[in-house]
Amino acid sequence: MTAGHGQTGKHRTTRGSAEAGKHRTPRGADHPKRAGKAAPADESTTELALAAQAGDAAAVEGFVRALRPDVVRYVTHLSADPQAADDLAQDTFLRALGTLHRFEGRSSARAWLLSIARRAVMDSFRSAAVRPRLSDEDDWQRAVELAQPRGLPGFDDGVVLLDLLGALPEDRREAFVLTQLLGLPYAEAAEVSDCPVGTVRSRVARARAALARLLAEAPAAPTEAAGGAPTGAAAPAARAVRRRSSAGPGRDRPGRG
Repeated sequence: MTAGHGQTGKHRTTRGSAEAGKHRTPRGADHPKRAGKAAPADESTTELALAAQAGDAAAVEGFVRALRPDVVRYVTHLSADPQAADDLAQDTFLRALGTLHRFEGRSSARAWLLSIARRAVMDSFRSAAVRPRLSDEDDWQRAVELAQPRGLPGFDDGVVLLDLLGALPEDRREAFVLTQLLGLPYAEAAEVSDCPVGTVRSRVARARAALARLLAEAPAAPTEAAGGAPTGAAAPAARAVRRRSSAGPGRDRPGRG
């Protein structure tokens, strides 16, 4: 009788432990590195941000150096004002370093920083009492120059693509830039833009459709004698849009959304 009770208690304890283990959140599962799905670059910058919280000067410097290009590129696109990009980037980092103690590592440091950059741009719009505007052709060419020096492969693609992006509504341009140019997963792009993931997907799809339409409406370009492929200004733009359109939802990396 005693043995039977012992066996019953034994099985009850085991079953209870199994149930508890099933519902227990794995230790460190909310940390980007422990989740195991973050891109290596995002893991690295997130670790730098967490180290910088402790006053590590080298970590602070590494954090700024690693993410400044993305911040400059993003605020340039979002504000449509390349001349203001440096000031907006500086404002972003001042805000971020002042509130770094609040960063918990639940999202990547890059998504957290770009959210701050977005608020900096929106505040600049409010302070200037103007709505976001579409920039002219010269501004968009300068925007590319800020993001990528001349002479690098793909520079011409970027110039034409940025010209086309200038014709998009600001919200669609932002969604395209975040996911297709900066490579953020859709979930993090939604966090940055403060909107549902489905809205980001819809904006990206509409941006792609608009870019394809703009390419189709462009003046016909000369074709190569052999393959009939477009040459001239339309060629790099077509290649750029095809590459990004073919990527599709693959930008939405598993485990991050």
